[in-house]
Amino acid sequence: MRTRTRRTAIAAVSALALVAAACGSDDESDSESDEAAEEASDAADDDADEAVDEPDDAMDEEGEEAVEDDEAPDAGSPALDPLRIGIVAPSASNDLAFSQSIVDSVNRLDESLVEEIAITDGTFVVEDAAAAIRGYADDGFDLVIAHGSQFGGPLEEIAPDFPETSFAWGTSSDTFGLDNVFAYTTRADEGGYVNGVMAAQLTESGTIGVVGPIEVGDAQLYVDGFVAGAEATAPDVTVNVNYIESFSDVALAAEAATAFVSNDADVLTGTAQMVVGATGVAVENDIPWFGTQSNQTDLGPDIVVSSQVYRWEVVLTEMIAAMGTGTPGGESYTLTLSNGGLLMEFNEGFPLPDEVRASADEAIAALTDGSLTTGIE
Repeated sequence: MRTRTRRTAIAAVSALALVAAACGSDDESDSESDEAAEEASDAADDDADEAVDEPDDAMDEEGEEAVEDDEAPDAGSPALDPLRIGIVAPSASNDLAFSQSIVDSVNRLDESLVEEIAITDGTFVVEDAAAAIRGYADDGFDLVIAHGSQFGGPLEEIAPDFPETSFAWGTSSDTFGLDNVFAYTTRADEGGYVNGVMAAQLTESGTIGVVGPIEVGDAQLYVDGFVAGAEATAPDVTVNVNYIESFSDVALAAEAATAFVSNDADVLTGTAQMVVGATGVAVENDIPWFGTQSNQTDLGPDIVVSSQVYRWEVVLTEMIAAMGTGTPGGESYTLTLSNGGLLMEFNEGFPLPDEVRASADEAIAALTDGSLTTGIE
């Protein structure tokens, strides 16, 4: 029977966890959060609670017989018992951004692969994350996911102490040369490019604002891809980018978005947990918003155009398959549009012109089949 549990970290016991680091750690906190973001968080948390309370069916009898009879498993299905998976995430599980992307993805894994899912979220303090990672390994979890690039240092020290445990972390492609560590990352520039193509056609002022956190990792890839898509579509469009040097400062993100609007920006985007501040400004000014990491429609049902969604289950399934063939780690995986790990989800509540949607679909198809590249290394 698959079960889900949550181990609450120090920073995850209240809505303030929404300001925790999404892809990095800056140890900041913020007491301000707009009402729309809180309502979206509550709605997402209700959905998460329903998922926790809903029991899952055990593996079907046919699947059990296949294992018992030593028959060859279906493609992608590892020859091992269902796993206990522990997740350590920097911000709230329902942050509509980085942490939610991994929680949602693990919950989408085939039920035959998973016995238990345990979550420790809100670990923006790296020492708290390290304790949680070690705790799951001590408890005999089969796969421990350290979902944050800032967790790499502790993981490199912890993993050798537990050679029978598989670890995964991201976003990164570095396995530290350890044979029980998987790494995962994403080509976030691809969805960024698609969003940029649409943004360039929706702006009437010719000015677009991008609120970035810190210029690293998938955040930088998304921003660079967005700029490339917008400029390729309308070279005369001005795309202003402000990296606020924080993954978690909601107030600073709102301030940056407000400054963009004051300077005629009529389309906004951004990445990382702090974007709840920027989306609040977009809602107040009825300005289109483009999201990434998770579907951000709940942050602004009337203004969110589309979201690039990370489907980590695509690479997690590959990791689990590798574990089943005796490979506990040492491999790196990347989400792309072509492998289905990146998915563009459109908000049907936004009145997107048909020709703009068509151009987005064309870009998705071209990026998927390789006839178009973002130009980002």
